[in-house]
Amino acid sequence: MFKMIAVYKVPTDVNAFADWFKGHTELVRKVPHVAEVRMNKVSGGPRGASDLHLITEVCFATKEDFKAAMGSPENMACGKDAFSNYKDIVSVHFAEEEVVKF
Repeated sequence: MFKMIAVYKVPTDVNAFADWFKGHTELVRKVPHVAEVRMNKVSGGPRGASDLHLITEVCFATKEDFKAAMGSPENMACGKDAFSNYKDIVSVHFAEEEVVKF
């Protein structure tokens, strides 16, 4: 599985961020080839509070799907929305998942 991972630090106004994120999620729904989206709300770390708020994983079944989606106008709209509203707290990463089962 191939992923676009967005990591958000704790926003100044958590409620305003939540409202914005609902609309942003609707933009993500329009991106082609998305298999699923995983939203991980960060609750803390080993030493208590974390400076992270949310980690989202936009998942694609194949590398080809990932590449097609990343170049799509719909994905460009998502990036513009995220970086024009929360550029100071978001970082974006690309990953290929490897699952190790026990």
